[in-house]
Amino acid sequence: MRLGDIYKRAVETGIEYDPRGKREVKRELKRVKDEYKALSKEEKEIFDREKFQNPYADTRILHGDPEREIRRVMVGVDMEVGEILLADRLREKGTPVDLVLAHHPEGRAMITFYEVMEMQAEILHRFGVPINVAEDLLRERIKEVERRIMPINYSRAVDVARMLDLPFMCVHTPSDNMVATYLQRIFDREEPLRIKDILGILMEIPEYREAAKEGSPPKVLIGDKDRKAGKVFVDMTGGTEGSKKAFERLSHAGVGTIVAMHLTEDHRKEAEKHHLNVVIAGHISSDNLGINLLLDRVLEKGMEIIPCSGFRRFTMEDRKRWTNIL
Repeated sequence: MRLGDIYKRAVETGIEYDPRGKREVKRELKRVKDEYKALSKEEKEIFDREKFQNPYADTRILHGDPEREIRRVMVGVDMEVGEILLADRLREKGTPVDLVLAHHPEGRAMITFYEVMEMQAEILHRFGVPINVAEDLLRERIKEVERRIMPINYSRAVDVARMLDLPFMCVHTPSDNMVATYLQRIFDREEPLRIKDILGILMEIPEYREAAKEGSPPKVLIGDKDRKAGKVFVDMTGGTEGSKKAFERLSHAGVGTIVAMHLTEDHRKEAEKHHLNVVIAGHISSDNLGINLLLDRVLEKGMEIIPCSGFRRFTMEDRKRWTNIL
Protein backbone atom coordinates (compact mmCIF):
# COMPACT_ATOMS: atom_id res chain seq x y z
CA MET A 1 0.00 0.00 0.00
CA ARG A 2 1.03 3.59 -0.49
CA LEU A 3 1.49 5.75 2.60
CA GLY A 4 -1.11 8.21 1.34
CA ASP A 5 -3.68 5.42 0.91
CA ILE A 6 -3.17 4.24 4.50
CA TYR A 7 -3.69 7.79 5.74
CA LYS A 8 -6.77 8.34 3.57
CA ARG A 9 -8.36 5.06 4.66
CA ALA A 10 -7.69 5.84 8.32
CA VAL A 11 -9.44 9.21 8.07
CA GLU A 12 -12.36 7.79 6.09
CA THR A 13 -12.80 4.97 8.60
CA GLY A 14 -12.71 7.44 11.46
CA ILE A 15 -15.47 9.45 9.82
CA GLU A 16 -17.55 6.32 9.15
CA TYR A 17 -17.51 5.37 12.84
CA ASP A 18 -17.55 8.86 14.33
CA PRO A 19 -20.05 8.89 17.24
CA ARG A 20 -21.46 12.19 15.93
CA GLY A 21 -22.59 10.53 12.70
CA LYS A 22 -21.23 11.10 9.18
CA ARG A 23 -23.74 13.84 8.44
CA GLU A 24 -22.50 15.98 11.32
CA VAL A 25 -18.86 15.43 10.32
CA LYS A 26 -19.57 16.48 6.73
CA ARG A 27 -21.25 19.64 8.00
CA GLU A 28 -18.16 20.39 10.07
CA LEU A 29 -15.89 19.97 7.04
CA LYS A 30 -18.08 22.36 5.06
CA ARG A 31 -17.90 24.90 7.87
CA VAL A 32 -14.09 24.77 7.76
CA LYS A 33 -14.08 25.41 4.00
CA ASP A 34 -16.46 28.34 4.38
CA GLU A 35 -14.32 29.87 7.13
CA TYR A 36 -11.20 29.47 4.97
CA LYS A 37 -12.76 31.52 2.17
CA ALA A 38 -13.19 34.45 4.57
CA LEU A 39 -9.52 34.47 5.64
CA SER A 40 -6.98 37.04 4.50
CA LYS A 41 -4.20 36.09 2.09
CA GLU A 42 -1.69 35.96 4.96
CA GLU A 43 -3.98 33.74 7.05
CA LYS A 44 -4.56 31.38 4.15
CA GLU A 45 -0.79 30.89 3.71
CA ILE A 46 -0.45 29.28 7.17
CA PHE A 47 -3.80 27.48 7.18
CA ASP A 48 -3.64 23.68 7.43
CA ARG A 49 -5.46 22.62 4.26
CA GLU A 50 -5.63 19.04 5.49
CA LYS A 51 -8.65 20.22 7.47
CA PHE A 52 -10.66 20.33 4.23
CA GLN A 53 -10.92 16.52 4.17
CA ASN A 54 -9.60 15.45 7.58
CA PRO A 55 -11.65 16.61 10.61
CA TYR A 56 -9.12 15.18 13.08
CA ALA A 57 -6.27 17.55 13.93
CA ASP A 58 -4.51 14.75 15.85
CA THR A 59 -4.13 12.49 12.79
CA ARG A 60 -1.47 13.31 10.21
CA ILE A 61 1.36 12.03 8.02
CA LEU A 62 4.24 13.50 10.02
CA HIS A 63 6.99 12.56 7.59
CA GLY A 64 7.14 10.67 4.31
CA ASP A 65 6.14 10.85 0.67
CA PRO A 66 2.46 9.81 0.31
CA GLU A 67 3.47 7.81 -2.80
CA ARG A 68 5.94 5.68 -0.85
CA GLU A 69 5.18 1.95 -0.82
CA ILE A 70 4.58 0.42 2.61
CA ARG A 71 4.90 -3.31 3.30
CA ARG A 72 5.94 -3.53 6.96
CA VAL A 73 4.56 -1.27 9.71
CA MET A 74 5.81 -0.84 13.27
CA VAL A 75 2.77 0.07 15.37
CA GLY A 76 2.67 1.39 18.92
CA VAL A 77 0.67 3.48 21.36
CA ASP A 78 3.44 6.03 21.99
CA MET A 79 6.07 6.25 19.25
CA GLU A 80 8.68 8.77 20.26
CA VAL A 81 12.41 9.26 19.73
CA GLY A 82 13.33 5.88 21.24
CA GLU A 83 10.88 4.00 19.05
CA ILE A 84 12.03 5.82 15.91
CA LEU A 85 15.61 4.82 16.70
CA LEU A 86 14.45 1.26 17.33
CA ALA A 87 12.85 1.16 13.88
CA ASP A 88 16.11 2.35 12.35
CA ARG A 89 18.04 -0.28 14.33
CA LEU A 90 15.71 -2.96 12.98
CA ARG A 91 16.47 -1.71 9.46
CA GLU A 92 20.19 -2.08 10.18
CA LYS A 93 19.64 -5.66 11.42
CA GLY A 94 17.82 -6.68 8.25
CA THR A 95 14.16 -6.07 9.15
CA PRO A 96 13.07 -3.14 6.97
CA VAL A 97 10.49 -0.91 8.65
CA ASP A 98 8.59 1.05 6.02
CA LEU A 99 6.35 3.03 8.38
CA VAL A 100 6.24 3.95 12.06
CA LEU A 101 2.58 4.25 13.03
CA ALA A 102 1.76 5.91 16.36
CA HIS A 103 -1.55 6.18 18.13
CA HIS A 104 -0.88 9.17 20.35
CA PRO A 105 -0.13 12.32 18.36
CA GLU A 106 3.31 13.77 17.72
CA GLY A 107 4.50 16.88 15.90
CA ARG A 108 1.85 19.28 14.63
CA ALA A 109 -0.78 16.65 15.45
CA MET A 110 0.16 16.96 19.12
CA ILE A 111 0.30 20.74 19.37
CA THR A 112 -3.17 21.13 17.83
CA PHE A 113 -4.90 17.99 19.14
CA TYR A 114 -7.14 20.02 21.49
CA GLU A 115 -9.11 21.08 18.39
CA VAL A 116 -10.76 17.64 18.17
CA MET A 117 -12.29 18.20 21.63
CA GLU A 118 -15.02 20.25 20.00
CA MET A 119 -16.61 16.99 18.84
CA GLN A 120 -17.40 16.15 22.46
CA ALA A 121 -20.15 18.76 22.51
CA GLU A 122 -22.14 16.90 19.85
CA ILE A 123 -21.54 13.58 21.62
CA LEU A 124 -22.88 15.01 24.89
CA HIS A 125 -25.84 16.38 22.96
CA ARG A 126 -26.63 12.90 21.66
CA PHE A 127 -26.83 11.72 25.28
CA GLY A 128 -29.32 14.38 26.27
CA VAL A 129 -27.25 17.44 27.15
CA PRO A 130 -28.54 20.60 25.39
CA ILE A 131 -26.06 21.58 22.68
CA ASN A 132 -25.71 25.16 23.95
CA VAL A 133 -24.83 23.85 27.41
CA ALA A 134 -22.41 21.26 26.00
CA GLU A 135 -20.57 23.86 23.93
CA ASP A 136 -20.25 26.20 26.91
CA LEU A 137 -18.86 23.39 29.07
CA LEU A 138 -16.27 22.41 26.45
CA ARG A 139 -15.10 25.93 25.62
CA GLU A 140 -13.41 26.44 28.99
CA ARG A 141 -11.88 22.95 29.05
CA ILE A 142 -10.47 23.26 25.51
CA LYS A 143 -8.68 26.48 26.45
CA GLU A 144 -7.27 24.77 29.53
CA VAL A 145 -5.85 21.90 27.46
CA GLU A 146 -4.45 24.31 24.86
CA ARG A 147 -2.58 26.22 27.58
CA ARG A 148 -1.23 22.97 28.99
CA ILE A 149 0.39 21.82 25.73
CA MET A 150 1.68 25.19 24.51
CA PRO A 151 5.15 24.76 26.12
CA ILE A 152 5.67 21.22 24.76
CA ASN A 153 8.65 20.52 22.48
CA TYR A 154 6.35 18.77 20.04
CA SER A 155 8.64 18.09 17.03
CA ARG A 156 11.40 15.94 18.58
CA ALA A 157 10.26 12.53 17.28
CA VAL A 158 9.29 13.97 13.89
CA ASP A 159 12.71 15.58 13.53
CA VAL A 160 14.41 12.23 14.18
CA ALA A 161 12.14 10.46 11.66
CA ARG A 162 12.96 13.13 9.08
CA MET A 163 16.72 12.84 9.65
CA LEU A 164 16.53 9.05 9.28
CA ASP A 165 14.01 9.31 6.42
CA LEU A 166 11.55 7.01 8.19
CA PRO A 167 7.90 7.50 7.22
CA PHE A 168 5.99 8.48 10.36
CA MET A 169 2.24 8.82 10.90
CA CYS A 170 -0.10 9.14 13.88
CA VAL A 171 -3.76 8.12 14.01
CA HIS A 172 -5.49 9.19 17.21
CA THR A 173 -9.18 10.14 17.05
CA PRO A 174 -10.10 7.75 14.18
CA SER A 175 -8.83 4.90 16.36
CA ASP A 176 -10.63 6.23 19.44
CA ASN A 177 -13.82 6.53 17.38
CA MET A 178 -13.56 2.83 16.62
CA VAL A 179 -13.35 1.72 20.25
CA ALA A 180 -16.04 4.18 21.39
CA THR A 181 -18.51 3.10 18.70
CA TYR A 182 -17.68 -0.60 19.08
CA LEU A 183 -18.25 -0.64 22.84
CA GLN A 184 -21.30 1.64 22.71
CA ARG A 185 -22.99 -0.65 20.20
CA ILE A 186 -22.20 -3.70 22.35
CA PHE A 187 -23.66 -2.14 25.50
CA ASP A 188 -26.68 -0.83 23.62
CA ARG A 189 -27.32 -4.34 22.29
CA GLU A 190 -26.58 -6.32 25.45
CA GLU A 191 -28.21 -3.85 27.89
CA PRO A 192 -26.11 -4.91 30.93
CA LEU A 193 -28.21 -4.85 34.09
CA ARG A 194 -25.47 -4.43 36.67
CA ILE A 195 -21.89 -3.16 36.79
CA LYS A 196 -20.58 -6.72 37.01
CA ASP A 197 -22.26 -7.40 33.66
CA ILE A 198 -20.28 -4.54 32.10
CA LEU A 199 -17.07 -6.01 33.49
CA GLY A 200 -18.04 -9.42 32.15
CA ILE A 201 -18.56 -8.01 28.65
CA LEU A 202 -15.21 -6.22 28.71
CA MET A 203 -13.42 -9.38 29.82
CA GLU A 204 -14.72 -11.22 26.75
CA ILE A 205 -12.80 -8.79 24.52
CA PRO A 206 -9.23 -10.02 23.92
CA GLU A 207 -7.51 -6.65 24.46
CA TYR A 208 -9.01 -6.30 27.95
CA ARG A 209 -8.44 -9.97 28.77
CA GLU A 210 -4.78 -9.65 27.80
CA ALA A 211 -4.39 -6.49 29.91
CA ALA A 212 -5.94 -8.33 32.86
CA LYS A 213 -3.32 -11.07 32.51
CA GLU A 214 -0.66 -8.35 32.70
CA GLY A 215 -2.18 -6.92 35.89
CA SER A 216 -4.31 -4.12 34.42
CA PRO A 217 -7.94 -5.35 34.28
CA PRO A 218 -11.05 -3.18 33.88
CA LYS A 219 -11.97 -1.75 37.28
CA VAL A 220 -14.92 -0.14 39.02
CA LEU A 221 -13.81 3.37 39.95
CA ILE A 222 -17.14 4.56 41.39
CA GLY A 223 -19.93 2.27 42.57
CA ASP A 224 -19.74 -1.48 43.09
CA LYS A 225 -20.28 -4.57 40.99
CA ASP A 226 -23.84 -5.19 42.19
CA ARG A 227 -25.19 -1.71 41.46
CA LYS A 228 -27.53 -1.36 38.52
CA ALA A 229 -25.84 0.08 35.46
CA GLY A 230 -28.71 2.11 33.99
CA LYS A 231 -27.96 3.91 30.75
CA VAL A 232 -24.33 3.35 29.69
CA PHE A 233 -22.24 6.11 28.12
CA VAL A 234 -18.91 5.09 26.54
CA ASP A 235 -16.65 8.13 26.86
CA MET A 236 -13.51 7.31 24.87
CA THR A 237 -13.06 9.79 22.04
CA GLY A 238 -12.60 13.49 21.49
CA GLY A 239 -8.92 14.08 22.25
CA THR A 240 -8.84 13.90 26.05
CA GLU A 241 -11.08 14.27 29.08
CA GLY A 242 -13.78 16.88 28.67
CA SER A 243 -15.21 19.24 31.26
CA LYS A 244 -15.82 17.77 34.71
CA LYS A 245 -18.93 19.95 34.84
CA ALA A 246 -20.51 17.67 32.22
CA PHE A 247 -21.11 14.93 34.80
CA GLU A 248 -23.98 16.80 36.42
CA ARG A 249 -25.66 17.27 33.05
CA LEU A 250 -25.17 13.63 32.07
CA SER A 251 -26.68 12.50 35.36
CA HIS A 252 -29.71 14.72 34.80
CA ALA A 253 -30.01 13.32 31.25
CA GLY A 254 -30.41 9.79 32.61
CA VAL A 255 -26.90 8.34 32.26
CA GLY A 256 -26.23 5.79 35.01
CA THR A 257 -22.76 4.49 34.15
CA ILE A 258 -19.78 5.91 32.29
CA VAL A 259 -17.26 3.53 30.75
CA ALA A 260 -14.02 5.42 30.19
CA MET A 261 -10.36 4.84 29.41
CA HIS A 262 -9.18 6.85 32.42
CA LEU A 263 -10.30 9.60 34.78
CA THR A 264 -8.33 12.21 36.74
CA GLU A 265 -8.94 12.62 40.45
CA ASP A 266 -10.83 15.91 40.04
CA HIS A 267 -13.09 14.34 37.43
CA ARG A 268 -13.62 11.29 39.64
CA LYS A 269 -14.76 13.42 42.57
CA GLU A 270 -17.22 15.33 40.39
CA ALA A 271 -18.68 12.14 38.89
CA GLU A 272 -19.10 10.63 42.36
CA LYS A 273 -20.80 13.79 43.58
CA HIS A 274 -23.50 13.31 40.96
CA HIS A 275 -24.06 9.61 41.72
CA LEU A 276 -22.61 8.26 38.47
CA ASN A 277 -21.10 4.80 38.30
CA VAL A 278 -17.73 4.79 36.53
CA VAL A 279 -15.95 1.78 35.04
CA ILE A 280 -12.38 2.30 33.89
CA ALA A 281 -11.87 -0.10 31.02
CA GLY A 282 -8.19 0.77 30.81
CA HIS A 283 -6.26 3.34 28.79
CA ILE A 284 -3.69 1.27 26.93
CA SER A 285 -6.02 -1.70 26.51
CA SER A 286 -8.72 0.55 25.05
CA ASP A 287 -6.17 2.15 22.74
CA ASN A 288 -5.18 -1.36 21.67
CA LEU A 289 -8.78 -2.22 20.85
CA GLY A 290 -9.26 0.93 18.80
CA ILE A 291 -5.99 0.47 16.91
CA ASN A 292 -6.77 -3.17 16.13
CA LEU A 293 -10.27 -2.41 14.88
CA LEU A 294 -8.85 0.35 12.68
CA LEU A 295 -6.00 -1.74 11.27
CA ASP A 296 -8.47 -4.48 10.31
CA ARG A 297 -10.18 -1.97 8.02
CA VAL A 298 -7.22 0.09 6.83
CA LEU A 299 -4.34 -2.27 6.05
CA GLU A 300 -4.47 -4.76 3.21
CA LYS A 301 -4.08 -8.44 4.03
CA GLY A 302 -0.52 -9.67 3.90
CA MET A 303 1.04 -6.50 5.31
CA GLU A 304 3.37 -7.24 8.19
CA ILE A 305 2.78 -5.54 11.55
CA ILE A 306 5.48 -5.22 14.21
CA PRO A 307 3.78 -4.53 17.58
CA CYS A 308 5.66 -2.11 19.81
CA SER A 309 5.28 0.36 22.68
CA GLY A 310 2.33 -1.18 24.51
CA PHE A 311 0.53 -2.47 21.41
CA ARG A 312 -0.71 -6.06 21.14
CA ARG A 313 -2.12 -7.24 17.82
CA PHE A 314 -5.52 -8.98 17.77
CA THR A 315 -7.65 -9.44 14.68
CA MET A 316 -11.38 -9.98 14.25
CA GLU A 317 -10.62 -13.71 14.12
CA ASP A 318 -9.54 -13.49 17.77
CA ARG A 319 -12.99 -12.20 18.83
CA LYS A 320 -15.52 -14.84 19.81
CA ARG A 321 -18.41 -12.39 19.98
CA TRP A 322 -19.45 -9.08 18.43
CA THR A 323 -17.48 -9.69 15.25
CA ASN A 324 -20.10 -8.02 13.05
CA ILE A 325 -21.16 -5.17 15.28
CA LEU A 326 -19.29 -2.51 13.30
